[in-house]
Amino acid sequence: MLKELVSKSRSYRRFYQDVAIELETLRELVDLARLTASAANLQPLKYILSCDSQKNALIFPHLGWAGYLKDWPGPVEGERPSAYIVILKDNDIKSPLPDYDCGIAAQNILLGATEKGFGGCMIYSVQREKLQEAFKIPTRYEIRLVLALGKPKETVKIEPLGPDGDIKYWRDSEAVHHVPKRALKDIIIG
Repeated sequence: MLKELVSKSRSYRRFYQDVAIELETLRELVDLARLTASAANLQPLKYILSCDSQKNALIFPHLGWAGYLKDWPGPVEGERPSAYIVILKDNDIKSPLPDYDCGIAAQNILLGATEKGFGGCMIYSVQREKLQEAFKIPTRYEIRLVLALGKPKETVKIEPLGPDGDIKYWRDSEAVHHVPKRALKDIIIG
């Protein structure tokens, strides 16, 4: 059951923008993050929730979408996320490992979204200063990651890594997104 959930939780970048995600659903997803492990139990992460089209429009232009797809600027209108969760680090809480906390929290949020029939993408390529300014986020908080969420409009297929070892994802002529993954035997040492 967990393996199926993990397998379905891909990095989706195109969505049915008109399929709403309610604020209460975002709150439930962040609650999954709240319950996760945190280094020294310091819990330095805070969250901005957005499922409003005006707030979403403030977030979208500050995101980079797919580094390996050089000719693709990101999802077009109608295929954009219907919600976002901006993960912040509270700098007043002196955590030695905030990125570990952030990764664990983000993965749990995305697994929860998958369980609810949604999908998402962790976006680290963020124009942080501009987004901080757009939302008037106090300097006490530092943007760590943005999660784009929605009802997936694309198919993402896991492929075996080819003999050339190329790990770059690609899209075929039918817009199917292919993601090469190393074989289990190649990642276990001893």
